[in-house]
Formats: sequence, structure tokens, C-alpha cells
Amino acid sequence: MSEKKMNSSRRHHLKSLMLQIAATMIVQEKKDIIEAKKAYMAEAVPASSMSGDQATLMETCKKLHALIDRVDEERYDLESKVGKADKEIDDLKIKVVDLAGVKKPALKKVRMSADAMLKALLGSKHTVNMDLRANLKQVKKEVKEEPSEQVGDWRKNIEDKADRKKMFETS
Repeated sequence: MSEKKMNSSRRHHLKSLMLQIAATMIVQEKKDIIEAKKAYMAEAVPASSMSGDQATLMETCKKLHALIDRVDEERYDLESKVGKADKEIDDLKIKVVDLAGVKKPALKKVRMSADAMLKALLGSKHTVNMDLRANLKQVKKEVKEEPSEQVGDWRKNIEDKADRKKMFETS
């Protein structure tokens, strides 16, 4: 059974409709959040009246301090819940990575001498100079002696070459 593909104009039209709906939903969410904040503040913090004598002002300050303490306790509780949730999320991420398996990254080639490699492995305390050429066997090269021509009279050499030239010319 072959499924009919949607043409591009229809797909773009649907995508634009979805984006418009999402934009209106975001605007509505922002309005709802602002209204919820106003309702919470009206409920949690009653409007204060600053008129009255010193005793009523002291009583108002005590109420405000008690309210601040309660809010701090709630904030601390919420922070601890968020911390626990973050820790749980990290643990789950680690489990997902363990289940999926760790992919080894592609290693880069690094040009490093043997001394630098030993220093990196053993640390800066050990200064080991590794002269690889010192441990190699000494091999004597046998020089092939080529029969060297004796330096002689140059006129004789010219006469020999002239004879060769005649030999090629006659054939």
C-alpha cells in the first residue's frame, strides 16, 4: 500500500498554521503566568497599611519577618527538590550512555620523540635520555673496489676513442 505524499505548498501551509497556533499558545502562557504571580502575591502578601502608632508598625514588621522566614523555608525545600531531580537526571544520563556504549573519538596523530613520550608517561621527575642509536649494532660497510683507471697520458686515451669511432664508421 503506497502512502500519498503531501505536496510542498500544503506542507508549508500546515507548518505556518502550526507556528501561528504555537505563537498564540506562548502568548497565552505568558499571560497566565503573570496572572498566577499576581494571584499568589495577593494571597501570600496582604497589602500593608503604614498608618498607625508604633505598636501596630512593630506588629506589622513581626508579621513580615515571619512571612519571610516561611518563604525562605519553602525556597530551601524547592531548591533541595530541584537538586535531587538534577542528580537523578544526571544518573539517568549516565545509565543511557552506559546502555548505548561509549563511542571512542578518533585519535589525532601526534609527533612526539621517545624522550618526550617517556617524560609524559613517567612524569617530569624522571629524565631519561633514550638514545636509540646507541643500542644499535655497528655494521661495517664493505666498500666495493671498482677498478679505477690509472691516470695516464691523455693522448693515448684519445687515440683509443678514435679507433672506436673508426670502427662504427666503417660498418
